[in-house]
Amino acid sequence: MSEETKGTGEDVKLRLGGMALRNGLLVHGPTRWAAAVRTPDGEIEVASGRKPRMTGPIERVPGARGVVRLGEAMLVIPLVKKSLPAAQLPFQSPQVLGSMAGAAVVGSLLRRRVKGMRGDALLAAVSLAPSLLALRGGDLAAYHGVEHKAIAAYEQDGEADARDAAKEHDRCGSHLMAPMLTANVAGTALLRRLVERPTTAQGAALSLASIGVAVEVFSWSERHADSQAARALRVPGYELQRMLGTREPTETQLEVGRAALEEILRVEGAGEQRPA
Repeated sequence: MSEETKGTGEDVKLRLGGMALRNGLLVHGPTRWAAAVRTPDGEIEVASGRKPRMTGPIERVPGARGVVRLGEAMLVIPLVKKSLPAAQLPFQSPQVLGSMAGAAVVGSLLRRRVKGMRGDALLAAVSLAPSLLALRGGDLAAYHGVEHKAIAAYEQDGEADARDAAKEHDRCGSHLMAPMLTANVAGTALLRRLVERPTTAQGAALSLASIGVAVEVFSWSERHADSQAARALRVPGYELQRMLGTREPTETQLEVGRAALEEILRVEGAGEQRPA
C-alpha cells in the first residue's frame, strides 16, 4: 500500500501503507515506519524508525520510480527485524522457504520443457506458490486484514471502528499482481522474439520492468478510481484478498494493529489516532 501526506495544518491526513507480519503489523508513513507485534507471552512490543529514502530525478521517471519505492519498502524490513527481534516476517517459515526452493526447481524444469506463452504463464503461476503458502499458514492473512482495517478506519471520517471496516483495500499490493504477471508474460514473449537465448541479466531487467509497469498501472487506477477501467483492473486483486489474502482478525489481533497505528501517527507528528 502506498503512502503520502494529504491536507494542511490541523487537517493533515497521512496516507499510510503497510505490510502484515506473521505476528503483527508494519505500517509505512511518508518518512517513518512503525511496527507492533504480539510476543509469545502475550505482550505487545512496538518499535519505529526513519525510512530509507532515495530522492532526485528518478522520482519523476515513470516505471523507475515505482521500482525505487518498492525497493525502499524492502529496505525497511531488516530495520524492523533489528529494532524488533520478536517480529516474524512473512516468509520466516521453514515450509515457505521450502516452497520457494521447490518453486525454483519447478520453474527451471518448466523453462526447459514447456515453451512459448504457455510455459511463461505456467512459470508465472508457479512463482506465486510461496506467497500463497505464506498467506495460508498461521496468522498472516488475519494480520493482513488488520492492516486494511486499521488503515481504513484511520482514513474514514468520524469515529471509525476498525472492526467495522472492510478487510479488502483499494491500495493493497494484491492489485499489482495481475498487471505485473501480464507485463512479465508479454515481455518474456517479446524478449524471446528479439533474443534467441535471453541472459540472466536480461531476465532480471524484464522483472524490474514488469514491476515498474505494474506500479504505473496501480497509480493510474488510483487516480481514476471511479472509472470503469480502474474498477475492472481492481477485480483480480479484490478477489485475491477476499478468497486467500485476508481473514477476519480477532480482537487481540486488532489491538496489535491499533498499537502500530498509534506509533506511526506519533512518530510522524500527526496527532492522536482516532479510535479503531
